[in-house]
Amino acid sequence: MKNFKDVKVWAKAHDFTLAVYTATRTFPRDELYGLTSQIRRSAASIGANIAEGCGRRSDGEFARFLQIARGSASEVEYHLLLARDLGFLPVTEYASLQKRLEEVQRMLTAFVQRIHPRAPAEALPFRGSKAQVASS
Repeated sequence: MKNFKDVKVWAKAHDFTLAVYTATRTFPRDELYGLTSQIRRSAASIGANIAEGCGRRSDGEFARFLQIARGSASEVEYHLLLARDLGFLPVTEYASLQKRLEEVQRMLTAFVQRIHPRAPAEALPFRGSKAQVASS
């Protein structure tokens, strides 16, 4: 379909993921396989699903992967909030990451609406599932 590296929302998601990796370096060592891993995986999943969607044959399939990426963005949104509330992530760093994440979420929603205009915007975070991605 298209090269994912040319998609603006992928570039924003990739930059966000790099920032998440940097921010989580200071998390407690005993969280390495817990919250640190979970935040990193959900952040990386945003860009990975955009990339996978770019390789699909139809706009409908591409839109589905963009919606899955939106779900991953919601997941990382919660994990960042949890990290802030546990004191692992300073409030200012949380605010910066949250602002970047919101931009990615808005871009994903707009992109899905442009590709698949009949997809209801309010349903975007909930369409598709990670189980569906794993089985494809």
